[in-house]
Amino acid sequence: MPPYTIVYFPTRGRCEALRMLLADQGQSWKEEVVTKESWLQGPLKASCLYGQLPKFQDGDLTLYQSNAILRHLGRTFGLYGADEREAALVDMVNDGLEDLRRCCGHLIHHKREADKARYVQELPAHLKPFETLLSQNQGGQAFIVGDQISFADYNLLDLLLNHQVLVPGCLDPFPLLSAYVARLSARPKLKAFLASPEHVNRPIFGSRKI
Repeated sequence: MPPYTIVYFPTRGRCEALRMLLADQGQSWKEEVVTKESWLQGPLKASCLYGQLPKFQDGDLTLYQSNAILRHLGRTFGLYGADEREAALVDMVNDGLEDLRRCCGHLIHHKREADKARYVQELPAHLKPFETLLSQNQGGQAFIVGDQISFADYNLLDLLLNHQVLVPGCLDPFPLLSAYVARLSARPKLKAFLASPEHVNRPIFGSRKI
């Protein structure tokens, strides 16, 4: 039995960065897919600490909150920067990504065209900090922090890939981010995961066909 279990809805959502990390680190895991119908029945939701998914099992350790899970895996696999300074920067990046993810989730779930237009207009300002961070680290030719991949890289890659679907061409003004997506997506184990039916056929957000 794989030591890891992801309990989540049949979407990429807040779990695809976890899956990318595990795949790239050569790990296997079990998926327990929760349908909307079974979630609305109530018992599983009542059993979850915060009444939310994802739920993550690492042996006898149960974790909730996707960013806590990412940080746990970062510590487990040495994906938390080379020292305390880099760890602080990795945390900063991941917190910035959480802000962007929340904005994006609000857009998707509310679906108003005016909100979408405003989000698209403001998106370059949300992406610019990550282009800046890349430019400050080895001229953008490495990772978001330091010279080794971190859990924040998987989270950033997931959000950038999603935005390329939601807002085609959004990375065109950001050559370093564009090259970053291509470079990370070419890592052999990540490339295999991103081409897998499990990833390709899993919608980005819930019942929407994206």
